Amino acid sequence: MNVFDIIGPVMIGPSSSHTAGAVRLGRVVNKLMDGALPKKAEITLSGSFAQTYKGHGTDRALLAGIMGYHSYSPEIRDALRIAKDKGIEFSFIKENIKGAHPNTALIRYVLHDGSEGAMQGASIGGGNIQVSRINGMNVDFSGDNNTLLVMHEDKPGVIAGVTNIMHWEYADLNISNFHLSRESKGGKAIMTIEIDSLPPETLIDSIRRLDNVTNALLIRRV
Repeated sequence: MNVFDIIGPVMIGPSSSHTAGAVRLGRVVNKLMDGALPKKAEITLSGSFAQTYKGHGTDRALLAGIMGYHSYSPEIRDALRIAKDKGIEFSFIKENIKGAHPNTALIRYVLHDGSEGAMQGASIGGGNIQVSRINGMNVDFSGDNNTLLVMHEDKPGVIAGVTNIMHWEYADLNISNFHLSRESKGGKAIMTIEIDSLPPETLIDSIRRLDNVTNALLIRRV
């Protein structure tokens, strides 16, 4: 247990779950967009997020995170205005997501080049989060560790290719958690690899060059 589990995160706003955790969820999306600003963001709120998001500033917190701000950034207070000033089209939808944690957000985004994506995650208390879906596929990570996301085709040898690079070229990296999700046999798949230390950017470039890998992203601790 670390001290922030006891005293809570450094943050702007009234609630670690509804504000700090919401910022961290938004920051995961910011990482998925590689730090770019979206043209459009559609944010679906479920459970208590949907009931109290205006009073607790969850809407501002999510948008602030999407724009790359931290839980302690004073810009959270003006995130709605800042997003409008940056030309981001955003909307909030209240909807019950079946089987989801009470503090769940589903964030769909469209970038200026037309590419799009989605992330679903929950704020589970004390500023902690759990990401459960990316681009419609199941994942499972908290953002507490540096996390590699490898999008690929479900073909033989892809997992071995990634892990061989990590073993032979970056032997000092230690994998703490591994999760694989796929749409169907032979279809789109995603590897979630949590590692103990921050890898060099060259690792991402090496993985991206592998056959049947469509993209690789590093989500630094959020």
